[in-house]
Amino acid sequence: MLPQVDNVQFPRELTKRILITLGLLIVYRLGIHVPVPGINTGAIADFFASAQNTLFGLFDMFSGGGLSKFSVFALGIMPYISSAIIMELLTVVSPELERLKKEEGEAGRRKITQYTRYGTVLITLIQGTGIAIGLQKMTSPTGVPVVPEPGLLFVMVTVITLTTGTVFLMWLGEQITTYGIGNGVSLIIFAGIVARMPGALVKTIKLLQTGEFSLFMLLILLAVMVGVLAFICFIETAQRRIPIHYAKRMVGRRMYGGQTSHLPLRINTAGVIPPIFASSILMFPATIANFSQWEILRKVSNFFYPGSVIYNLVYVGLIIFFCYFYTAIIFDPKDIAENLKKQGGFIPGIRPGTQTKEYIDNVLSRLTFWGSLYVSAVCVFPRILIYKFHVPFYFGGTALLIVVGVAIDTMSQIQSYMISHQYEGFLKRAKVKGKI
Repeated sequence: MLPQVDNVQFPRELTKRILITLGLLIVYRLGIHVPVPGINTGAIADFFASAQNTLFGLFDMFSGGGLSKFSVFALGIMPYISSAIIMELLTVVSPELERLKKEEGEAGRRKITQYTRYGTVLITLIQGTGIAIGLQKMTSPTGVPVVPEPGLLFVMVTVITLTTGTVFLMWLGEQITTYGIGNGVSLIIFAGIVARMPGALVKTIKLLQTGEFSLFMLLILLAVMVGVLAFICFIETAQRRIPIHYAKRMVGRRMYGGQTSHLPLRINTAGVIPPIFASSILMFPATIANFSQWEILRKVSNFFYPGSVIYNLVYVGLIIFFCYFYTAIIFDPKDIAENLKKQGGFIPGIRPGTQTKEYIDNVLSRLTFWGSLYVSAVCVFPRILIYKFHVPFYFGGTALLIVVGVAIDTMSQIQSYMISHQYEGFLKRAKVKGKI
């Protein structure tokens, strides 16, 4: 993974950062097993076992199993992510937020981060209140109440506990980003998803022992898994590089410019946000049907049952829509064209200004189309494995995209850190030789 730095010793500072990251992630995983007071853990585990194809199952995946255990980290880091997405959307429609982001520099980014934190607390309070009230009416499939002693005190304690847990996770993620290695929030989600792998492995071994799953099928499945992982790694690191030339210009008595660079455009610019939005919309009817006695809602829920042809077609359509929608929000070709024009940059054969903007927009649109098909294939693939080939665990989809993306990003940061350490060593040796 680090071919350029094979001869470089592992820096002590990097070792320290990795140990800090692992230590903070262990704290997170320990907190997953601390339940909220007043909850029948057995009853709520049975309830979530029967709600895997609803929004609860999706949220439980992102909370690393904290929601099914209803731990102090039950809401996970998702309120923070939701707040960050809302801030991105507001930046597009609010001139004041756009000014903070583009003109105020580091101070503006700190202000937006502060607003994101406030939004996280607000979202957590709302979600915590709704969950606490809803839990009082829930029972397990056998009729055991989830909350043995409901009431106002239970609601208050639950809301305070969940809010505190999410704020602590937000702080934990920021500490990992600052003092550890990698993006803290992404690594928290990564740890929650990876923590489920041993359970899937144990389940598969039990099925092999009972003869429900053959060794031949397992070998084929492993080969397919390796192929899918290689394909995802290839696409996630693939780029369309648009060449950029900078015109020469005279400043005083010196000539500047005349350089060649490139504008990298990812195939999957939108990342994992489109499948998250699409899954949330499709799982909403099933979630509502769990709390309603209306027959029409149950019919709608059965109509969009995961694995059906209609569900997969609607799912793919929503992913493609959100890929274009979210890419348009986070990437503005007009800004890129204006910045290139100000810096004296141009695309060979394309005039600066409007034509550059249109050219970048056309290239990005074509990339987004293929990127949306790629995301759709990765997300539909595990459902085919489960419902057609009876694979005993979930492999692929949003979880796999997150795991691969975070792993690639973290390894890139480690590689950059080691390369910078290597250059620092070269500079120190050059200074010593210069003194000699």
